[in-house]
Amino acid sequence: MNRDKITQLVTEALSENASLFLIGLDISDANKISVVIDGDSGVPLSECIRVSRHIENNLDREVEDYDLEVASFDIGESLVNQRQYKKNIGRIMKIVTAEQKYEGLLQAADEEQIKLMMTFREPKEVGKGKVTVEKEIILPVKEIKEAKVKIVI
Repeated sequence: MNRDKITQLVTEALSENASLFLIGLDISDANKISVVIDGDSGVPLSECIRVSRHIENNLDREVEDYDLEVASFDIGESLVNQRQYKKNIGRIMKIVTAEQKYEGLLQAADEEQIKLMMTFREPKEVGKGKVTVEKEIILPVKEIKEAKVKIVI
């Protein structure tokens, strides 16, 4: 299976909807094509179907047999694309860097860094007990090893 041709077909299909972007493309030795897409406002099933049909309509099963799967990004997975940070502003994130783990509300994101608002308990300055404190943390994107959206029910 020609990876460049598949990449071109996926790019063409995604160009019809500017809010969609590619997360992953994998082609196994057994010609199983797996495409994972995400969108700035999520990915409706109809868009997965449209992308799948675009790819299928431009490949010939008589020439080469294949399996095709087009799926939307799984919210339980770690973010892999900068656009995913922007779409998750306002959600609670779990962030892992080489030095520390963070959990907080994602307030802003750009190409260089993200801003988290973290809430935690710390000892009072005077007397016994603890007080709830909010602290803004800015993390460079290049230092993030893993970033997941915390699913709150």
